[in-house]
Amino acid sequence: MKPLEVKVDGENINRAINQLKRKMANEGIYKELKKRRFYEKPSERKKRKAREAERRLRKALRRQAKAKAKGRG
Repeated sequence: MKPLEVKVDGENINRAINQLKRKMANEGIYKELKKRRFYEKPSERKKRKAREAERRLRKALRRQAKAKAKGRG
């Protein structure tokens, strides 16, 4: 992970804080913190990954069906 840097110009600290928050969100730091907040057993991790993969697959199939219904597929 690369270090995040925000320049503070003058007295506008709120703008710098918002910039930092935006950069952290774009880098996925908040998601990583949420994921690492508690220990996840390897078996639980496998189950979560499988659920996420299933969800992605269903979402892709829904998109495909929607595109086909519109005549794009």
